[in-house]
Amino acid sequence: MLFKALTLFSLSGAALCHGDHEHQTTFSGPHKSLWYNTLPGDGGTQADSVFSGISTFGRLPYFPCLASDEEKFDIAFLGAPFDTGTSYRPGARFGPSGIRQGSRRLNLYGGYNVPMAANPFNFWGKVIDCGDIPVTSYDNAYAIQQIEDGHNTLLMRSPHTAAHKRGLSKHGKTLPRIITLGGDHTITLPLLRSVNKAYGPISVVHFDSHLDTWKPKVFGGAPSKQAAINHGTYFYHASQEGLLANDTNIHAGIRTTLSGPTDYDNDGYCGFTRIEAREIDTLGTAGIISAIRERVGTENPVYLSIDIDTLDPAFAPATGTPETGGWSTRELRTIIRGLEGINFVAADIVEVAPAYDTNAELTTMAAADTLFEVMTLMVKRGPLTVEGLGESGQQGEAAAAEEEEKEAQDADKGAQEL
Repeated sequence: MLFKALTLFSLSGAALCHGDHEHQTTFSGPHKSLWYNTLPGDGGTQADSVFSGISTFGRLPYFPCLASDEEKFDIAFLGAPFDTGTSYRPGARFGPSGIRQGSRRLNLYGGYNVPMAANPFNFWGKVIDCGDIPVTSYDNAYAIQQIEDGHNTLLMRSPHTAAHKRGLSKHGKTLPRIITLGGDHTITLPLLRSVNKAYGPISVVHFDSHLDTWKPKVFGGAPSKQAAINHGTYFYHASQEGLLANDTNIHAGIRTTLSGPTDYDNDGYCGFTRIEAREIDTLGTAGIISAIRERVGTENPVYLSIDIDTLDPAFAPATGTPETGGWSTRELRTIIRGLEGINFVAADIVEVAPAYDTNAELTTMAAADTLFEVMTLMVKRGPLTVEGLGESGQQGEAAAAEEEEKEAQDADKGAQEL
């Protein structure tokens, strides 16, 4: 009898608890489909457990874009896990997964980018993570073709926004943007081949400590046709194939040793000019921003390629060919923010090799935070339509001028204090 009474009491309590749950108010977070987004926050976003769940870039929604074209997007993250073109330390095949791990906190508080006054996770369009291109590690020629085909499959699709408006592509269409997670820097050659199909010869902004325009006989010796294509020669091949717009390309952060002065001559023949890493001491970030903007302009399509070894190894040790004397993460992010208004149609970040990172994930976080700035640039530019082209360029020029004026004021203040 006592057992029956206790059982009835327990069932009554459970019913009461269930009834209370039905009357609770649920608040939705930035990704409404995720079960844990039920905590209130500013603007409908919230902080949740970023250390749990499956990793995508910035915890964005995942869709297998290479298996299906049902999901439209304006910006897509795409991994290219390839590292068999490296000359020193391999491991960048794990770069895509490492960068995703390093990006987990990007939208912890909603993703608002304070310096740029924009939220790349909550904007006019749609951004998703499309996973990785399936890349073989046994055949470089085949892998390079896989990367080109996979990238182009997504690049040539209709975007989620402004699909029917006249765009910047050579066919007059508005296309989505792809941000590729490398992978060693060899991947930029097939990516440029893909971009060429959409935009023709393109201007390149290249952040790196190395030129990557070496002739194959100089870098690697070219014992075979395939060995001639590697992470130090891909821009040479891109130039030879007509993928680069003439004399509108620029390196930034260079501090490599050379085989001799003729390496710089060859670099010029490939269509590049250079900003040495040490020039930040004389030009400042504002001067570097101005030089890049003057070189590529704000009217034509531009490709952005970022080697994580642009950063000093103190800030990014996990890379294939580290060079001391580089920029800080803050300096690189400031420079990238200053490129607002440039028509970046696609981008990559490469040479992140997580096996050499610290336990604190310094390199993967630096890579993810750098892409946070790149994504914000793309969002602020708007869809890749012809409309608003001049306006976005003017906004970027104003931002660069503001940065230069701020540096001048800081310098004057410092002089007065002395």
